[in-house]
Amino acid sequence: MASPRTITIVALSVALGLFFVFMGTIKLTPRLSKDAYNEMKRAYKSYVRALPMLKKMGISSILLRKSIGALEVACGIVMTLVPGRPKDVANFLLLLLVLAVLFFHQLVGDPLKRYAHALVFGILLTCRLLIARQPEEQPPEKRILSVNGDEQPVAHEAGPEKGKVKVS
Repeated sequence: MASPRTITIVALSVALGLFFVFMGTIKLTPRLSKDAYNEMKRAYKSYVRALPMLKKMGISSILLRKSIGALEVACGIVMTLVPGRPKDVANFLLLLLVLAVLFFHQLVGDPLKRYAHALVFGILLTCRLLIARQPEEQPPEKRILSVNGDEQPVAHEAGPEKGKVKVS
């Protein structure tokens, strides 16, 4: 049976992955929601206006929105479907992306209700990464002293076998 730690990591990975695939898709295409797509376009225009440095670097609002959306979709797919270390890398990239988005929201002076979801999902990404990076708990190995004084691991913890007497 899977440990609670494994179940938590898988549940968070799938939920976060699907969320970021959905949000990235909204940034890339109006097929899911035309209103949300138009809102994303408006928001990213305000981000580029607030950071003239991006304009000087040749980064338009369209390029910024589409690159962030594509990164969200790619990392979301990895979080949902790919096992092992790539999930942690995708998790870390999404966490950096969420921090950048929070910075953009603060820069343009958005109210909390506009970026509360980013805070929540940033916290969830952090929790998933912390849980995944913790080593698996293993029960301590029991040791006994043998007759000559050397420590030896116990093979199994069983009572005395039938017909044998345990001498201490």
